[in-house]
Amino acid sequence: MNTHAHNSWEARAEEYSLYGFTDLPSIRDRGTVVVTHGEGPYIFDTNGKKYLDSNSGLWNMVAGFDHKGLAEAAKAQYDRFPGYHAFFGRMSDQTVALSERLIDVSPWDRGKVFYTNSGSEANDTMVKMLWFMGRAEGTPHKRKILTRGNAYHGVTAVSASMTAKPYNEVFGLPLDGFIHLTCPHYWREGAEGESEAEFTQRLAAELDDVITREGADTIAGFFAEPVLGAGGVIPPPEGYFQAMQAVLRKHDIPLISDEVICGFGRTGNVWGCETYDFIPDAIISSKALTAGYFPMGAVMLGPEMTDRLQSAIDPIEEFPHGFTASGHPVGCAVALKAIDVVLEEGLLDMVRAGAGRMEAGLAEIAKHPNIGELRGIGYMWALEAVREGKVPFESELSVSERIANTCTDHGLICRPLGQSVVLCPPFTLTDGQMDEMFEKLDGALRQVFSDIA
Repeated sequence: MNTHAHNSWEARAEEYSLYGFTDLPSIRDRGTVVVTHGEGPYIFDTNGKKYLDSNSGLWNMVAGFDHKGLAEAAKAQYDRFPGYHAFFGRMSDQTVALSERLIDVSPWDRGKVFYTNSGSEANDTMVKMLWFMGRAEGTPHKRKILTRGNAYHGVTAVSASMTAKPYNEVFGLPLDGFIHLTCPHYWREGAEGESEAEFTQRLAAELDDVITREGADTIAGFFAEPVLGAGGVIPPPEGYFQAMQAVLRKHDIPLISDEVICGFGRTGNVWGCETYDFIPDAIISSKALTAGYFPMGAVMLGPEMTDRLQSAIDPIEEFPHGFTASGHPVGCAVALKAIDVVLEEGLLDMVRAGAGRMEAGLAEIAKHPNIGELRGIGYMWALEAVREGKVPFESELSVSERIANTCTDHGLICRPLGQSVVLCPPFTLTDGQMDEMFEKLDGALRQVFSDIA
């Protein structure tokens, strides 16, 4: 029962603030958690309660909540040059340095970068680039965008149309021309008796059929997360990207890797495309790009996409798109430091060293009869709750929300997604903190399953 005092932080939040992606019945019953500060992987609320945040904020606080180097990089840049744009042939030195650094750590030997304020805006921008190039190349009908069921690419009108989630129906989305293919979730979508390799070939055949039906000359691009993140941490089946990219290349359709979640270490490599051994035509980056210390997104173009865009720009002598804070000098300074923290100061090594331990600990928890599947890689994992076998719990039980709320009661933040609970902790997690995460999660699962069995 929500018993917060009238003038409490919690009551004030509920009076004046709107919630995004929040289960409102939980708010009515339990109230809002208002947080004040963080230490390492922990956050603290206005009542002094401590929580281990195994969601890294929203996948992004990979260096924890009090990394002095990141805060100092922001402060130093605020002192030196607190803000600017990247319009009219002017941009900060930090913007130049970051673009150079991003291409240096990319899968390509050359390319260009365009900055946004979020991953949603970066995906939206990439679509506009594709449409712009299509018109400049004499194919103005080349506008259709392919994504996958249960994918998440953002919340702008365009990126939400790419996001194949049923909740977008309340906005009258998707817009026309956004086509959603089968979700590459072998455990859930594979046919009886179908091997993982056969499932992959079926999805590649589906892609080929859709392109043939729609017309390759009408399709601007295919967007894919290396691991579906907000879809419930769904790694691709064996050989998936190789099979899909072969079809795309046959039809001359670019592959854009949405690395908003996977990029900069979450899968155990710099990029998710590196983990799954494919080279995309473009990369979308955000979240860990600044370790969550500044809102920023980036569209990274490989060589061919760079040349296509430049050819489209030349006749009109500009790319008529941008944001006031594109390439913000403070954000770029923070991103430069965040890349060093992940790649040079050991955070990526910590993921590689800890991933096996995390998988083993969760595998023990997944032996519970009401866990149907454990899936993930690196430092992104999901446990799917089931009544039995692959049969989900009744939707009215809100089982994953109950698990997440019970975890919160135990001092652990995790994320409910559909019938699953997701864990994507900061890369800085110690062995002791990982054990704490296991213990609190296991206790919450046992309590909830006992209550609803």
